[in-house]
Amino acid sequence: MIKVATALLATIAFATVNALDNGLGLTPQMGWNSWNFYACNINESVIMDTAKAMVSNGMADAGYKYVNIDDCWAGGRYPNGTVYADPNNFPNGIKYVADYIHSLGLKIGIYTDAGTETCQKRVGSYGYEINDAQTYAEWGIDYVKEDWCYATLENPEQRYQIMANALNSTGRQIFFSLCDWGYLSPWTFGISVGNSWRTTPDIKDNWDSMLANLMAQAPISSFSGIGGWNDPDMLEVGNGGMSSIEYTSHFSLWSLLNAPLIAGCDLIDIDDETLQILTAPEVIAVNQDPLGVQGSLVKSFNGGLQQIWAKPMLDGSRAVVLFNTDTNPASIQLNWADIWLVPSQDAIVRDLWAQSNLGSYTSSFESTNEIPPHGCIMLSILPSNGNSSN
Repeated sequence: MIKVATALLATIAFATVNALDNGLGLTPQMGWNSWNFYACNINESVIMDTAKAMVSNGMADAGYKYVNIDDCWAGGRYPNGTVYADPNNFPNGIKYVADYIHSLGLKIGIYTDAGTETCQKRVGSYGYEINDAQTYAEWGIDYVKEDWCYATLENPEQRYQIMANALNSTGRQIFFSLCDWGYLSPWTFGISVGNSWRTTPDIKDNWDSMLANLMAQAPISSFSGIGGWNDPDMLEVGNGGMSSIEYTSHFSLWSLLNAPLIAGCDLIDIDDETLQILTAPEVIAVNQDPLGVQGSLVKSFNGGLQQIWAKPMLDGSRAVVLFNTDTNPASIQLNWADIWLVPSQDAIVRDLWAQSNLGSYTSSFESTNEIPPHGCIMLSILPSNGNSSN
């Protein structure tokens, strides 16, 4: 128990260290990105209609604020090197779109690449970082995602630092999201360069991809903290490749991981079930908890088929996901000692999806119902006497 408590304190200490000194990323970013659903099929109407939908459907009120344009927006560069938007898809330019998004009380993000070209062979920012950063600031950009295509021979820490410095020098607060897909261990340097860093290959809208990206977070949870977050890639919730149970697990675990909650589905024609998952208030509160400690895998059973993920919260409680990766239903027993609590104490157990208390328990908890295949239970465990660890 002493070793567990020591590890917990070390993690909390890391979470208080600021990352890129721009005052952003105090909690994981929340928003929407165009790539997962639209890929290159974007235009200013899609982006503006999505922003409008984010407000009207309640997602903005739930905490989503960034509307991020991914690859394929750029048209080229003028002779002086200034980047411009594709005139066919963004005839009024990016500033026009940004002004509209800001008028809704939201923020706008844009995509670029550390190489000479983007992944879809639009112009990259290599050698143009200062020029591009200034252009983004003039347009009113609030968030920049920088990819890593056609930059593989570069040193990522040095290359990303160039853009970070350029963004900071504009005088505008711009969230900086690194995206080298985790290949070059960005968690080892990201805290000094960006506000978040991709830790995995691109997520796909299927169970195996989601699970692989999840498990890649287990050994690196200590590298995430206030100001800079591990990013296992965007949410696939609502894109149709997984079941509702699997999407609920996906959202629960991304929330517990302090992952960026960046929706990637069609918000203009979103269905009620998807919206309910994406706006679950008590689940989002776990992600946005100001203590800023990333959840970690604390115990697994049966060769990893059943897992317990947990994180400490500012109010002294523990947020917990009991996760069943098996194709059969399963029960999982949660012992207080596994989540840094005094084994003998009483605690209030709350179901965060049902938003209801399940009762007071001593030493352990086990659900009365088996967890379905690929499903989870997400809980709050609040010690009743305020003594959370020994």
